Amino acid sequence: MSAPPWAHCGDGANPSDPVGCRGIAVPGHTRCLPHLLPADQNAYLAALGPGADIDLSGTTLDEQLLTQLLTALTDPATNKPVLGKVDFGWATFSANAFFGSATFGGDAFFGSATFGGDAFFGSATFADRADFHTATFTGTADFRSATFTDNANFGFATFTGRADFRSATITDNANFGFATFRYADFGAATFTSGAVFGFATFRYADFGAATFSDGAGFGAATFSDGADFGAATFSQDADFGAATFTSGANFRSATFTHLQRLGPMLGLTALDFDGARFGGPQVVVEAAAPQIHFDGVLFSGTASLRLRFAAVSLDRAVLAGPTALQAWPTAFPSPEHRPLDESPLVDQGHSPGVRLASLEGVDAAHLVLTDINLTDCRFARAFHLDQIRIGFGCTFQGVPTGWRRRGPVALRWSPRRTLAEEQHYRALSAGALGAGWTQGPQHPDEAATPGADDLAGLYQQLRKAFEDGGNEPDAADFYYGEMEMRRVDPLRPRAERWLLWLYWLLSGYGLRASRALAWLGTAMATTALVLMLVGLPNADPQPVISGSDRAGTVSVVSSISDPALTLPLGQRITQGRLQKAALVVVNSVVFRSSGQNLTTWGTVVEMLSRISEPALLTLAALAIRGRVKR
Repeated sequence: MSAPPWAHCGDGANPSDPVGCRGIAVPGHTRCLPHLLPADQNAYLAALGPGADIDLSGTTLDEQLLTQLLTALTDPATNKPVLGKVDFGWATFSANAFFGSATFGGDAFFGSATFGGDAFFGSATFADRADFHTATFTGTADFRSATFTDNANFGFATFTGRADFRSATITDNANFGFATFRYADFGAATFTSGAVFGFATFRYADFGAATFSDGAGFGAATFSDGADFGAATFSQDADFGAATFTSGANFRSATFTHLQRLGPMLGLTALDFDGARFGGPQVVVEAAAPQIHFDGVLFSGTASLRLRFAAVSLDRAVLAGPTALQAWPTAFPSPEHRPLDESPLVDQGHSPGVRLASLEGVDAAHLVLTDINLTDCRFARAFHLDQIRIGFGCTFQGVPTGWRRRGPVALRWSPRRTLAEEQHYRALSAGALGAGWTQGPQHPDEAATPGADDLAGLYQQLRKAFEDGGNEPDAADFYYGEMEMRRVDPLRPRAERWLLWLYWLLSGYGLRASRALAWLGTAMATTALVLMLVGLPNADPQPVISGSDRAGTVSVVSSISDPALTLPLGQRITQGRLQKAALVVVNSVVFRSSGQNLTTWGTVVEMLSRISEPALLTLAALAIRGRVKR
């Protein structure tokens, strides 16, 4: 190791270390303070007084000598040490260092200093710059209630013990960039100017109730064992770009007064913003984490939540302006413009999609959802769902597949999108028709599950939202769900439920074209068969014309005999009679008369056919239109 740039002691030099002691020589001497003779030490200390400047660069100080030094600098009026400009750069404090309640009147330089024991700066006052750049704190670094009135520089510092800055006040720039913390506690600390923690590494960080009056920079910081920003206040921008939270982050009840952009952040467990307040006119939050909580959050202006890998909850959130919840399609960029490393999330088995868990208590009038998985989302007890905007990329859970029996009848659910609440409601139903529905973790008990009447209202509101957004196919699914809930609602009149059941049976509420066409084909075939059996006469009646001549007056009378059917039953089903019956049926479907002579029973059958079959055709046409309309 090379010699220091100052006149150093050199005591203990040897062939393996020709530099020897690197402590700065005391003025008027060739040795550093610890290596002076006792008489010279006493003389040096006796010459000091409150506010004296000190230069002990590279010096190694034990606890006893440091105590003697601070005693010499103590102001008798306050009984507290008062130092002027001090230089402890590259100094080594071999034991505990007690600077508690001391006042540093000039620059305080501790750059590259090593604290072998605990370092106590609690309630200390730094009137000028405080520089702990690249300092090493082996034990506890206690800066509780310390006051920094000028720059505080802890860049590249290493805290292997507890770093305690609770209630500290830093009125100018605070630099902790690239610092390494094992446990950092900044609870109730106040940062009046900028606070920079960029690229810092925290094992655990507590910034609970801290106040950042100017910008706060945590860009590319790493929190390996949790981070607590609960009730913290960020008055200006908070830079968490590329910050990584290995064990989650707590921003509960934090206040972001003028924030414009937060993130992108990477969390390997949960990011908690419950009760946070975002006061800026326009906020962008970018984060990738398995769970992100926004319960009770307040967005005062426009908000864009760009998320990945996340299960999101928005219960009781207050959305004062347009709020977009988006599943971001690509990895977020880091400050070096490289994609954030999402491999830990992928290794945990998470997919990059975003799942919304609940909107309970949310006024959804300003909410826009894009590419969100709504399979397990609870919409119950949300407000203005008819004004929500749900994009085409959002997905819902489908109905159970396969066949199931209701008594002797085999049934299968027709494909459609469903709400999680219906899944829970159906899962609690008894019998085979309740099988296959997902109860899920959201409603573990029956009391928390909305009834059929509530579900009908949910489907109705969401149907209107889809219709207003021009998404008719999805609106059709939600109309189907609304009608299903009305049909099974025990609170509705029985007559209405039977009518809805008939509507469902014939055409799936006017939405199942195949069902309506199947009934139409069945009705036409049945009509043709009945006509052949009882509706068509033996032959087409021929007109009979007769006349008379009386006193030169000729009278002509034309008559047609009543159609008669006397054929044996086995001769009534022939190809010719089938053609005639088919002609009658086809004309009935388009609401026209075939002109075919029929028996009395045939006339009745034709009338019924002209009423029912066009209705079935209309239902099929409406169902097709509902699926292709935009």
